[in-house]
Amino acid sequence: MSGSHNSAAPPASPDDPRMAGAVVRRRRRFSLIWLIPIVCLSVAVYLVFETLLNRGPLITITFKTGNGVVPQQTQVTHKAVPLGMVEDMRLSDDLQRVLIHVRMNRQGEKILTNHARFWVVRPRLSTGNISGLETLVSGAYIEVDPGAPGGEEELNFTGLEEPPGVRSDEPGRTYVLHAGRLGSLGPGAPVFYRDVSVGEVLGYDLGNGLGPVTINIFVRDPYDKFVHEDTHFWNASGISASLGPQGVHLELESLQAILSGGIAFETPHTHTSAPISPADRLFTLYNDKGEADDAGYTQLVPFVSYFTSSVSGLGRGSAVNVFGIQVGAVTDVKLLLDSKTNSMVARVSYDLQPQRVFSSGTINSLSNPQAVTQSLVRQGMRAVLESSNFITGQKDVSLQYVPNAPEASVTQEGDTLVMPSQGGGLDNITTSLSDIATKLDRIPFDEIGKNLNLTLRSISQTVSGPDVKNALQKLSETLTDIQHLVRNADHGLTPVLQRLPKMSQDLQQTLAHANAALGEGGYGSNSDFARGIARVLDQVNDAARSIRMLADFLDRHPEALVRGRTGGSEK
Repeated sequence: MSGSHNSAAPPASPDDPRMAGAVVRRRRRFSLIWLIPIVCLSVAVYLVFETLLNRGPLITITFKTGNGVVPQQTQVTHKAVPLGMVEDMRLSDDLQRVLIHVRMNRQGEKILTNHARFWVVRPRLSTGNISGLETLVSGAYIEVDPGAPGGEEELNFTGLEEPPGVRSDEPGRTYVLHAGRLGSLGPGAPVFYRDVSVGEVLGYDLGNGLGPVTINIFVRDPYDKFVHEDTHFWNASGISASLGPQGVHLELESLQAILSGGIAFETPHTHTSAPISPADRLFTLYNDKGEADDAGYTQLVPFVSYFTSSVSGLGRGSAVNVFGIQVGAVTDVKLLLDSKTNSMVARVSYDLQPQRVFSSGTINSLSNPQAVTQSLVRQGMRAVLESSNFITGQKDVSLQYVPNAPEASVTQEGDTLVMPSQGGGLDNITTSLSDIATKLDRIPFDEIGKNLNLTLRSISQTVSGPDVKNALQKLSETLTDIQHLVRNADHGLTPVLQRLPKMSQDLQQTLAHANAALGEGGYGSNSDFARGIARVLDQVNDAARSIRMLADFLDRHPEALVRGRTGGSEK
């Protein structure tokens, strides 16, 4: 009985009345197809979350032109890392500028300060450099320089039209130069130290246009340590040519300096121990290296000289020489009117620079420049203008000893010593030639020529007159008669002349026999008769010698019987 209760009941069938009204529930299985929308939704949520997480602020950059910028393509980068994307661009309300809206990312949000600078990188070709060639393939992009750390948050920027010369992360120092003129210098021009490019020109400012030009330059590290407080900068643009004792001298820094200009600097050897210059220090930019070298001589003795001759070719920077060695430079040349004499004089100011030639010990011994100069003037030293280049007409001031110079003394004009001057060089030659020309001009050449023409005309008339012709004709006839006479005399005297030598010989023999006879007669050599006879014989000997000479002369010059003995006849 109890066992019947524990036996299992048979399963109910669907037709069983007990199943009436019961709800049958079936178990459903999960379909894999639902994974696709779930994954897509997850990715979308992740992307939205990632985008919102990396989404930075929207900034506005203003440029003069939007050349090369394409919305949704042009990126904003720094060191080739994307920091944003251009969303759109439009013109400003006044249609003068282009407003470019850039969506920055979270990483780029850090640099959005008032120190940041933006510019468009595109191909640029200039005399100074070539940049942006990679954009020919990749397209233009906007580069940003974060600037110095710190700064205030900023969302509106004014873009640069040209790339900056110096980036904020480039080590080095900037300096300011003042120049009288800019020349060919411009942004990007190189800065040289010993012919090595160590920096570049950042820009310039004309100010009010009346003062000096302000030039900003940058010198990279480690070359900025060569800039000291006494460093000299000069304009190294183009080619410098000079004609000196060694011939033509050409000087240039580099081809880039010829094309775009350049600046060079150097520190004098005597000032290399000076401290390194701090950033943004003001320096003077000299026109050339010679002017910069002159600025390195700190010990100057000012002089002035007055000239009454031409100072053409003499100007600021001209050399002052002693024995051909430069000892100074001209600082100014002016024309003055002397109110006392109402005459014009040229006032030439110059500085003597003892450091050029003398040692420090010698310079220290020159404690009284006026006394030393006065001693030199007593010895004849004067300031003389000399031509240093006959081709260009350039002149220099030469301090030289002038022979027989008139007495002079050294005076002072304030702190400036007045050196007596003396004419010299080409001016003296020119003056002498001018005096000679003046004297020659006073000679009445025209009157002399007229008188000479009259004289020659009178002589011509006289010579061509009948009197002269008759006289010449009679002279010709007379000469003809003389020739006939000489010819006849020659023929008539020939026999006589031929007998003269025979007569002289016979006379000589007779005298010899007479001498012998008288010597043998015994009258004595000391008697009066002997002495008389001796004198007669001497006279006869002289006569015989004269006859021989006459015979010999007439034999060679028979015409002498008619013409007489002349100075041109042989003796």
